[in-house]
Amino acid sequence: MHEEYLEVPEAACDAINAARAAGGRVIAVGTTVVRSLETAAAAAEELPGVNGSGAAGTSRRGLAPYSGATRIFIKPGHQFRAVDAMVTNFHLPESTLLMLCSAFAGREALLGHTLTPCRRGIDFSATVM
Repeated sequence: MHEEYLEVPEAACDAINAARAAGGRVIAVGTTVVRSLETAAAAAEELPGVNGSGAAGTSRRGLAPYSGATRIFIKPGHQFRAVDAMVTNFHLPESTLLMLCSAFAGREALLGHTLTPCRRGIDFSATVM
């Protein structure tokens, strides 16, 4: 998996943690955001008192600020800690980012949705989100 540099600032962590505490969902826009938030969630698990570790821990998922590189490889079977859903663009078959997407939808469902537009000759280069 390729390395990406990312920053998840404290203000973003606070907002996401508050939304989750209020019962909200976290919907990431793009695979880089998914990788960033999942990396920040993994960083939170390493801190004392976060996510059930240490005396002041809680059982809910949380994020901690993170700045640096990640090589996190998200594939089917990944247990998402931070993200509930995602919006993304078209990804090439057999790519690592398509595997990340299939971690949400499942391989067969995702490939069915991916291959149908390709068979119809839809041009994804003009996609606007």
